[in-house]
Order: sequence, then structure tokens, then C-alpha cells
Amino acid sequence: MGEQAPDGNSKTGKTAKKVAPVKKVTPAGKALSAPKATPAKKAVAKKAVGGKAVAEKAAPAEKTAVKLPADESRTALVRRARRINRELAEVYPYAHPELDFENSFQLLVATVLSAQTTDLRVNQTTPALFARYPTPEDMAAANPEEVEEILRPCGFFRAKTRSVIGLSKALSEDFGGEVPGRLEDLVKLPGVGRKTAFVVLGNAFGRPGITVDTHFQRLVRRWRWTDETDPDKIEAAVGALFPKSDWTDLSHHVIWHGRRICHARKPACGACPIAPLCPAYGEGETDPEKAKKLLKYEKGGFPGQRLKPPQAYLDAGGRPAPPLGAG
Repeated sequence: MGEQAPDGNSKTGKTAKKVAPVKKVTPAGKALSAPKATPAKKAVAKKAVGGKAVAEKAAPAEKTAVKLPADESRTALVRRARRINRELAEVYPYAHPELDFENSFQLLVATVLSAQTTDLRVNQTTPALFARYPTPEDMAAANPEEVEEILRPCGFFRAKTRSVIGLSKALSEDFGGEVPGRLEDLVKLPGVGRKTAFVVLGNAFGRPGITVDTHFQRLVRRWRWTDETDPDKIEAAVGALFPKSDWTDLSHHVIWHGRRICHARKPACGACPIAPLCPAYGEGETDPEKAKKLLKYEKGGFPGQRLKPPQAYLDAGGRPAPPLGAG
């Protein structure tokens, strides 16, 4: 309404002349018309971009990389890291080691075999291996060529054959055919490093350990929990951010997320549940629909890696992996 008065006056010259003597009131008129003009302009603007207003409302909900201060305090880092772990625990409440095993010996061998291949391939290979060589004593006495033939699908089968036969001999000769439950003993076995040792300790003996595999290394660096590149230093740096009791589950959460969503080459940023907490958001596909197509295993509607997964995984909608040769 305030903007129509000048237009009306300009249409009739006579009226303009009559109103002219009242120019002294102009300051007051301007003072009154200004507030009225502002809402009118806003109203017009709202109507003009009414269609866009809906789209603009969605803009704040768009995920963006969290901006970390250059001097993030130690306390802030600990809080951020623990919050990410809590969020991942809700996303993967069924997280577990993705190697099929029934005892500590099977887990030890399977973990050694998992180097440079997928857990799925190991799980498809070990049924035949353990059916033929169920104990350390049996494996220690095995014909290397026969073991190589079984392990061929796992890749590096000659080196892995030497490792599993070698560690089986060590178990038989030095530990009475039992897998030791101490880190210092495990790392002395052929083919066993700290990563393998912590997998066994955490999942066969219930002793906390951090498993620094390729996924763990990639994600903790993306999240800026540490800048270290050496696995042992990463283990120490990340371990200092969490209670020791959290270490094993933390490892599962991070590794599962790396395998399903936060991939090395094409992270599915647009489908990531912790995107608002991630300083590396945007390195991958941010469009939600396109990102969904990058999800793997149960998150993408595909079978998992274990032929015999835990019931909790099945209850959450996960599906077993097919046996070797089944597709």
C-alpha cells in the first residue's frame, strides 16, 4: 500500500498541485511509509521466489564437511572421535569379525589368509581347509602342495601355505597345540603381526585390541584422528582417544564403515550417516541417490562376507555369502 501513493499522485497533475503545499509533512510521510514499504517488498519477494523458497529450505539440511579449527584441542578431538564411534555403533549394532571361525586356531589361520584378499574369499576357502586339517597338528603335518591347491583362490597361496604350516608347527611344538593368548607370543608365530594378533586376542580371547587394517588407516586419517601413517603409530594414537574396553568394537565399527560406505576411491558421502561429523565430506559422491548405488553388502542389499554370520546380522536383514563356486 505504501508504494501506491506516489503512483496515484503521478497520474493526476491537479491532485499533485493541491498536495504540494503539504510538502512539510513529507518527512513524516516518509517515516511512516518506509516501514510499510519494507514489508511490501518482502512480501513481493516471497511471492516472487515462492517456488524457490521450498528448495532453499532444504539447503541448510544439505551435508557439508565439518570445519575443524586449526588448533583443535585434545579434549575436542577426544569428544569428536567418541561421538563418531557412538554413531557408528548405532549404524552397525551387529558389527563382528567378518571371518568365519569356530575356534581360536581357525580365526588365527583365517586372519593370516586374509592378507591381500577379501574376507569373503577366505570364508569360501577355509571350509575345505579345516575339514582336511582341523588341528594345528594336522596342519603341521600337511603336504605343502596339497595345502597350496586349497589356498590357491586366496592369492599368494605359496607364501600363505608356508605361514599356516609354519605357525601350526610352532603351536604344536611350543604351545602344546594351543593358540597363545598373549600378544608377545602371537607375534612370534610365522605370518603373524600385530594386526592379526589383535584380531585373535579381541575376538577369540576377549582381550581389547585395535585392528589397524587398510580401512582403519584410511578412515581415521579422513576423520583427522591422527596424521600418522605407520600402523603401529596409528594404533597408539587412536588407542589413546578411547577407553581400552572400546578398542575391539571400535575396530569393527570403523572397518565395517570403510567396507560399506567410506570406500577408498568412491566414498558414498551422500549416503553416509556420519557426514555431518566428517571433515572429509565431499571427497566422494554427495548426491544421495547416486551415493546409495555405491553402498555394499547389507547396506546396499547384497549378501555379506560370512557364509555363517551371527544371528544378530541375519536379524538385521543381512544375508549369508554364497559358498565358493556358487556365484
